[in-house]
Amino acid sequence: MSQKKEKKIVLSELEPEERLKYEIAEELGLLDQVMEKGWKSLSSRETGRIGGIVKNRRKMFKNCEQSEAGVEK
Repeated sequence: MSQKKEKKIVLSELEPEERLKYEIAEELGLLDQVMEKGWKSLSSRETGRIGGIVKNRRKMFKNCEQSEAGVEK
């Protein structure tokens, strides 16, 4: 049987959106599990919770940028 190569994840080298997922996983206490076993080890409830928080943060960032743009005008 072939063994899957494990790819080391360096958080500082990730794209901002990808880094956000890892930061949220850390906030929820799931980062160790993700780093050891990968995203597939999480339940659908856990991944859904991370996805929901990511969506809310993106919306929040977008609203902040729009309000800052309105102030500058």
